[in-house]
Amino acid sequence: MDVALKNKAETKIWLSPPHMSGNEQRFVQEAFESNWIAPSGPHIAQFEKALTNYTQSKYAVALYSGTSAIHLALKCLNIENGDVVFCSTFTFIATANPIHYENAIPYFIESEKETWNMCPIALESAILKTKANHQKPVAIILVHLYGNPAKMDALKAVANKYNIPIIEDAAEALGSTYHGFPCGSLTEIGILSFNGNKIITTSGGGALLTDNKAFAIKSIYLSTQAKEATLHYEHKNIGYNYRMSNVAAAIGCGQMMVVDERVSQRRNNFEYYKKQFANTSIQFQPEAENTRSNRWLTAVVFENKTKKENVQEALLRQNIECRPLWKPLHSQPIFNNCLYEGNHFSDVLFEKGLCLPSGSNLSEVELNYISKTVIQSL
Repeated sequence: MDVALKNKAETKIWLSPPHMSGNEQRFVQEAFESNWIAPSGPHIAQFEKALTNYTQSKYAVALYSGTSAIHLALKCLNIENGDVVFCSTFTFIATANPIHYENAIPYFIESEKETWNMCPIALESAILKTKANHQKPVAIILVHLYGNPAKMDALKAVANKYNIPIIEDAAEALGSTYHGFPCGSLTEIGILSFNGNKIITTSGGGALLTDNKAFAIKSIYLSTQAKEATLHYEHKNIGYNYRMSNVAAAIGCGQMMVVDERVSQRRNNFEYYKKQFANTSIQFQPEAENTRSNRWLTAVVFENKTKKENVQEALLRQNIECRPLWKPLHSQPIFNNCLYEGNHFSDVLFEKGLCLPSGSNLSEVELNYISKTVIQSL
């Protein structure tokens, strides 16, 4: 065991820390030398170009966060007060908060067992109930949980049947693919996150992806305080301060140079854990046929809540960060009175599951240390 790892007071193994490549400083230095320290500048365009090339989207709009990207996606779809937006329940709250920004009604949809993502059957059931109640279903926000692609063909079939657009929350799924196509570009609007714990980071940050030119133009317009094209400051609409800064985009330019390497490293972590736990009852998040998860986080489920808690406590004692799986949004106090469709499968996952350290800079020594700690605490 590495001596540094034994010193818990000084060393911590993080769940998903930032991982710089060494290229970022060059781009940031360019930004400083050119004095583009603003929410405009050449590195934003360069970063957006890298994103469109990588995701095969026609347009990418670099923004302050993934949450702001979801908000602008809803604005692009003209969501109004009282509209119903179907949303994955098994996700971080940032997926759903923008629904409330627009005074719309969130309707949380349960996960299916094959990928842990939005269930197409539950989605259609919710749509039919909404129509029966004479409510207006206007959008679907589905999540590729922990980077694992959802059942897109089935979900798109339901969406197309009822003519409801899909917002693809690929905040955790940069580098993941569905039938060979990049996640984030599988529907009319997709979003990405570059938060400090994601596959790549711009410190904070996000992006809206689309093939719709009008959506891209509207997103840029709204993200820069809805300024009109005049010499003075003219405003006809409410806008937002959502545009990414040139310095953050410069970091992103350096990060995009290593995105495939980061995905490979995360997937290697997953395979390492899978091999180490082969003789245990630990279950892993399934990866569907013809999909490729970036394995942003390795998510596992234990036999019962007690074993999950024992492992969690053992890891924390060793200064190893781990985290329970997402608490479903329909179970969150803030959403207690919201609509929900499903069989509470995600509640079981939350009760029995953990995310293990998955950083792309984990060493084999650290992975071995984590694995042994888990096995010894079962």
